[in-house]
Amino acid sequence: MNAKVDNATLQARKNAATPRGVGVMCDFYAARAENTELWDVEGRRFIDFAAGIAVCNTGHRHPKIVEAIRAQLDCFTHTAYQIVPYESYVSLAEKISARAPSRYPNKTAFFTTGAEAVENAVKIARAATGRPGVIAFSGGFHGRTLMGMALTGKVAPYKIGFGPFPSDVYHAPFPNALHGVSVEDSLRAIAQLFKADIEPARVAAIIFEPVQGEGGFNPAPATFVKGLR
Repeated sequence: MNAKVDNATLQARKNAATPRGVGVMCDFYAARAENTELWDVEGRRFIDFAAGIAVCNTGHRHPKIVEAIRAQLDCFTHTAYQIVPYESYVSLAEKISARAPSRYPNKTAFFTTGAEAVENAVKIARAATGRPGVIAFSGGFHGRTLMGMALTGKVAPYKIGFGPFPSDVYHAPFPNALHGVSVEDSLRAIAQLFKADIEPARVAAIIFEPVQGEGGFNPAPATFVKGLR
């Protein structure tokens, strides 16, 4: 990193080179990071409570992860698994499949983003059941693709100006004690969907977050999950 660069200069360059549609929370720019701390280009130190939206769950530059990356770079960087497969993809799929609870043999596929994973989950559910409908919940966030936005239970800031959205997506209120929505309220709303909007035989899947992020870090009560099942 150029020692002469500063946050204000980078912010001006960012505003000129990238669109406002890519929202950025902070106005300082990372230069390096270690464990739970990061330093900006001006040398200021921050404690990182965001962790890359909760994906750096081992901290920045964990020694085992750094070593694994170095070892991989000594072999190859990319082949596109769909063209030339490699053992580590298969090994990771085996480990995840072994840990996923199921009455049936599991298989695992990897995708680039959460939105892509959600899109494929909907595709798989529809293909497996032959049904079109998907039920989602208020406050949920499932991505910025068209199907992801259709499933997302927040109009602002995600849906404004981007419709129409894919059809056969229905929303029910997610239980939220802070806002006076009980588990019984949510389950009754789903029953009302079955009466007024879509019969159960046309529903391919119900999608929800065990802990809503955009919905206010709101955990799904166990009784709600059992009720959905």
